[in-house]
Amino acid sequence: MTQEIVLDAVVRQRIRGLRLARGWSLDALAARCYLSPSTLSRIETGHRRIALDQLVPIARALGTTLDQLVESEEDEDVVIRPEADHTRGLTTWLLSNDRALQGVTVAKMRITPERPVPAELPVHPGREWFTVLSGTARLQLGERTVLVREGDAAEFSTMVPHAIAAYEAPVEILTIFDRDGERAHLHHTDDGQEVSEDAAADAPGDAPTP
Repeated sequence: MTQEIVLDAVVRQRIRGLRLARGWSLDALAARCYLSPSTLSRIETGHRRIALDQLVPIARALGTTLDQLVESEEDEDVVIRPEADHTRGLTTWLLSNDRALQGVTVAKMRITPERPVPAELPVHPGREWFTVLSGTARLQLGERTVLVREGDAAEFSTMVPHAIAAYEAPVEILTIFDRDGERAHLHHTDDGQEVSEDAAADAPGDAPTP
């Protein structure tokens, strides 16, 4: 019972916090979730029991999900201890998990000049972003080559054939993939060829190829 009371208080706090973060009044949020301002006020202050059929439209109006709204504060260890994944010319450390970032993968990569160039540059929906931690990255975008130096960042459409390589010396980057980018880049063999998702699942040592 105590845990239910604590979670109930957390949910109310989240509703109010998300509303204020958007700069909305009670009236503004109430209009978006089809509740009266007085009902919403009593929900936030704990003077009214929260019903499931009220939480769903409130979560939708606040741009979140019911699962996120009611998830426990008892989270797992917040420190991520990445393990290095090696393939020829590339070492990758995954710095995120899907549950936390909802399909976005954050990775640190160390690329050396020995890394093979893919036979066919990947194309997929979305955009990608990376920043150079050390060295210089050579970004291939179709027929165009862009040098991205230490401290600089790059963002580009992934509908353009693309690849990231080291320029003259090893380079370290921090990169973000969406789900399409992860599928396109995290399932390749050492020679740069794509493998199927089933094959990738059987070969956990495969490493990303941006």
